[in-house]
Amino acid sequence: MGPLSLITFLPAFGAALIALLPSNKPNAVRWTGVVTTLVVLIIAMALFPQFSRTGVGINDANSFQFVEHGKWIPAFSIEYYIGVDGLSFPMVLLTALLCFLCIIASWNIKTGVKGYFALFLLLETGMMGAFVSLDFFLFYVFWEIMLLPMYFLIGIWGGPRRIYAAIKFFIYTLIGSVLMLLVMLAFYFNVKDPVTGGHTFNMLHMMNGANHSPWLSLSNIRTLMWFGLYIGFAIKVPVFPFHTWLPDAHVEAPTAISVILAGILLKMGTYGMLRIMYPILPDATMHWAWFLALMGTINIVYGAFCAMAQKDLKKLVAYSSISHMGYVMLGMSAMTAAGINGAVFQMFNHGCVTAMLFLLVGVIYDRAHHREIAKFGGLANIMPRYLGISAVAFFGALGLPGLSAFISEAMVFLGSFPTWPVLTIISLSGIIIGAGYILWTIQRMFFGEKLRDPKYDGMTLEQIRKLLPEINGRELFTLIPLAVIVIYLGIWPHPVLNLMNASLLHLIEFVKASPSNFAGLF
Repeated sequence: MGPLSLITFLPAFGAALIALLPSNKPNAVRWTGVVTTLVVLIIAMALFPQFSRTGVGINDANSFQFVEHGKWIPAFSIEYYIGVDGLSFPMVLLTALLCFLCIIASWNIKTGVKGYFALFLLLETGMMGAFVSLDFFLFYVFWEIMLLPMYFLIGIWGGPRRIYAAIKFFIYTLIGSVLMLLVMLAFYFNVKDPVTGGHTFNMLHMMNGANHSPWLSLSNIRTLMWFGLYIGFAIKVPVFPFHTWLPDAHVEAPTAISVILAGILLKMGTYGMLRIMYPILPDATMHWAWFLALMGTINIVYGAFCAMAQKDLKKLVAYSSISHMGYVMLGMSAMTAAGINGAVFQMFNHGCVTAMLFLLVGVIYDRAHHREIAKFGGLANIMPRYLGISAVAFFGALGLPGLSAFISEAMVFLGSFPTWPVLTIISLSGIIIGAGYILWTIQRMFFGEKLRDPKYDGMTLEQIRKLLPEINGRELFTLIPLAVIVIYLGIWPHPVLNLMNASLLHLIEFVKASPSNFAGLF
């Protein structure tokens, strides 16, 4: 078993082990989860120095590393085919890190501990598997594996409206999955394996237009398939108007699950576009790139305005995620080196920054038992260490120079302006609106003489500090590694950019060089 199989299936093995543990030993369950995710993180980090920073192509098997390839269901040409390149490997590292930190952040789960930790580990298997799959059927299996654990984690351990939020998440995601399934089957029946001549789910064979049937070369068919995939992935991002499930899911989900939702699951959407839509339907992608840019711009501005209007801190962070994922859409649509590198770097940076923000929301909610921004105030005097770590997260989300998001957003704008000057200028307003809601939130929460919640009236500072104790060691353990990454990559982004650059350049060259099937009809 290779390293990618280990990091994919070790969490599932951990979930099975947890299922065998007695229910009256919750700490044994917790530590099993911690050890499992830690081992996955160690293996992923061990691959970091071994990963080659050069690539040879996007539809060439040699461009993927740590490859494992074997038969799975030979009768239908379904393969166990996994590997990573510069697009997927940063996401694997991010998933391993956030899952480990989120297991630590889940330590205060008191009810149904076995079920929670087992489902969480099963969710990690689904996420890892989707990032490393090179067979479309295998990718789809892992994509669906993510759905059920997330549904139950929100529906059982979530807030008062958890059932509504979980069902809404399930229905939206299922609709996208059905569309993806239809497109996947259309590819299967219209793409031939160049060796056997039979049908195939192999993504690399699908990336070679010479393997496509004449029917699949029709521009209207390629447009239908492109939009079928787009809707399936756009729901996950989420792109306007498919975004309405996200705020509900975030507000009701437990803290650690909100981190996974924003930090990793949203990236599945843009990852799917880059892994499947771009290289398999490159001509359609070039033709509809303006549409991706337009939707990215709408996400940036609309998400920022929605965030500014929120009274609930968790909803504010949720809508800010919609806005920040718009930068990814804009950058990847530009078809430039700076744009696509900035887009994928933004995926990584947003995962770190938004994870910090949701963890910080969980810290204050555990103490105050509410998330109403208007009821806070004066927290700088009560929880100064909490203010310090919050400043890194909030200013990271703002895109302050010296922090990682500034680099990725600047690259997106540098890469997008030559291709989409008007949309880029409009998108820049998202920076101003973002600064507005972030600075306003900091001012309302941390400054002022006292808390605005009437229940604290008449209390001394010491009495309030007993009710709102300072951030503790376990909470800092989950936050400090992310803060270090945000600061370090803001000063020296080379370690991550160097991972992805060669693969992304090959992807853009491949898409732009593909002959167009649209010239005659559009």
